[in-house]
Amino acid sequence: MLDRKLIRENPDFVKAGALRKGIEAPVDEFLRIDSEWRAAIHDLEQKKAESNKISKSIGQLMGQGDQAGAEAAKAQTGELKEAIKALEPRVKELEQQLEKLELTFPNLPHESTPDGLTPEENVEVRAWGEKPEGDYKPHYDLAEELQLIDFAAGAKISGSGFVVYTGYGAKLVRALTNFMLDFQVEEHHYSEVYPPALVSSESLTGTGNLPKFADDLYRADEDLWLVPTAEVPVTNLLRDEILEPWQLPVKFAAYTPCFRKEAGAAGRDTRGILRMHQFDKVELVKFVRPEESYDHLEELVANAEAILQALGLHYRVLLLCAGDMGDKGCKCYDLEVWAPGEQRYLEVSSCTNFEAFQARRTNIRFRPEPGAPPEFVHILNGSGLAVPRLMVALLETYRQADGSIAIPEPLQRYMGTDVIPVPPTA
Repeated sequence: MLDRKLIRENPDFVKAGALRKGIEAPVDEFLRIDSEWRAAIHDLEQKKAESNKISKSIGQLMGQGDQAGAEAAKAQTGELKEAIKALEPRVKELEQQLEKLELTFPNLPHESTPDGLTPEENVEVRAWGEKPEGDYKPHYDLAEELQLIDFAAGAKISGSGFVVYTGYGAKLVRALTNFMLDFQVEEHHYSEVYPPALVSSESLTGTGNLPKFADDLYRADEDLWLVPTAEVPVTNLLRDEILEPWQLPVKFAAYTPCFRKEAGAAGRDTRGILRMHQFDKVELVKFVRPEESYDHLEELVANAEAILQALGLHYRVLLLCAGDMGDKGCKCYDLEVWAPGEQRYLEVSSCTNFEAFQARRTNIRFRPEPGAPPEFVHILNGSGLAVPRLMVALLETYRQADGSIAIPEPLQRYMGTDVIPVPPTA
């Protein structure tokens, strides 16, 4: 959420920032309710102060023998208590309205985020590696030929959007996950955590997934949801905590299965494993000092890129325009790996600086120096990386003339082989 002081003092700035994302922020409604709420609080506090003052005077009046004055003071105190009793629910009601409304505000784009509302207006920052040229098979054909994925079994068990990885396919999922975790821990000094795959409504509200994106989530019961990404449980690891300056930056790497309904993506990428209701992903989350957060964003992108470079896969880095970035981000880079069988780039990571947007929701603060008043941290996260699309690019890129798949050297110790062979024919 945004700083209330920012909305009160710079309403036009907030409106303009939201409009860069194509969103009309309810600034005027917020200011109206906020004004009424603050007036009600002021009235309540005045009445409480007056009641306390009169209550203290009763004993003095009685001590002076002024029984009539004491009785009048008691009557006045009773009236004030009734007024306070009537006013307190109104203050609470207005506060709830205010809190509900401010959860609908988008984060504001950073000044270095380009203008634009569509993916076509994103800016390519750089590309790495040679783009494979020639005739390549799509991954779903390769997966069936090499018996890596059973699409029919997934549909039979769970419906569309689910698959069963088999044999070397299952091993490749596990190998990629373990490789990426080990790489980030050993090379970039992230701390590994393995969080729950079910999270509370409070946790999802803290990261900004609720209330707006409830339709994309799988609900397990009244207050538990399947995680859409490890970002949610990992961010909430530090909820309601105050960090000391020596603890920052905090860097976590986590694997979880991820579950998404993809409610707004009906009919897209229905073949293969490009768009799944359940998929595996490694997530990187950072908690940093505000003045260092944009340096950390560049570092986060480089950490995610390093996986693609280690695997020798061609990719590009896009700086997203304001309207394609989503509600929560201030600045976001996408990593897109080239899938030669698909003949297109596939997003495998979004690396985002949320500044204090999530920290305000989760109440994660730090002391700039020992004994100083706490301030909100800046929170960043990025996929490091999403397994299915990474797997697609790897299978399509490294298919050999005999139909087998060459395994990049960094993955060989996890796979126990340097090649996925063609299964013997009956």
